[in-house]
Amino acid sequence: MIYQFCSKTDPGRARDNNEDSLAVDEPTLTAVLADGMGGYNAGEIASGMATAFIKSELSRWLTETGDGAKAREVRRAMEICVDNANRSIFNSANSNAHYAGMGTTLVVGVFRDDRLVLGHIGDSRCYRLRAGLLDQITKDHSLLQEQLDAGLITVEQAATSSIKNLVTRALGVDESVLLEVNEHEVQAGDMYLMCSDGLSDMINDDAIHEIVASQIPLEERAKQLIDAANESGGRDNISVLMIEVHEAPEKRGLIARLLGK
Repeated sequence: MIYQFCSKTDPGRARDNNEDSLAVDEPTLTAVLADGMGGYNAGEIASGMATAFIKSELSRWLTETGDGAKAREVRRAMEICVDNANRSIFNSANSNAHYAGMGTTLVVGVFRDDRLVLGHIGDSRCYRLRAGLLDQITKDHSLLQEQLDAGLITVEQAATSSIKNLVTRALGVDESVLLEVNEHEVQAGDMYLMCSDGLSDMINDDAIHEIVASQIPLEERAKQLIDAANESGGRDNISVLMIEVHEAPEKRGLIARLLGK
């Protein structure tokens, strides 16, 4: 598999600062997205600490381990890195009054051959486009999602709910946090979209689908997603991290290779 990465972030139309943070390490096929929260711009600190720490530690472990690491080993390494990042943010929040209460959501993915090990905390999301169908492959850790799961509100009511941004899990808020980790099969032709709620709260899944399924360059699709969120109000910071999967050249048919196609 060949993986193409593209990341973009924008403060939106309502905020001067940007509390989202993105990090990509292409050699180890690692992607991290975080959406910070907290006063005195502490959300920027929390999200920046999360992405920098996890990218550095996880990509270093992946580099040292090489291609032989099993998915379960990658999962465990991811859990350890996230736990260490959580403690670092938590300790910073408790040692500096300006950082009190800061925290961040998180989406972190590691691609290994034809597998994706995907972890998340909070309401930042990961979508997968496959064969023309868009699926949300993370489940929000939010009060709104709990109400949906309990059948207390409908999807239509959720779209206009006043509690959209109340997360039930965040990195750095408590001494420990549970990272939800799942493993997914990856296929050539897949496209993965990680995003902060500044995108998913502003435009619905149908609008996201229309843009990511278009046949324009990946960078232009990322720009169009951010533009669409801003055109819908841009009430929050907007971040997108897109990963497109292509078949490796050696997987082409024998005749095509002999003909140099």
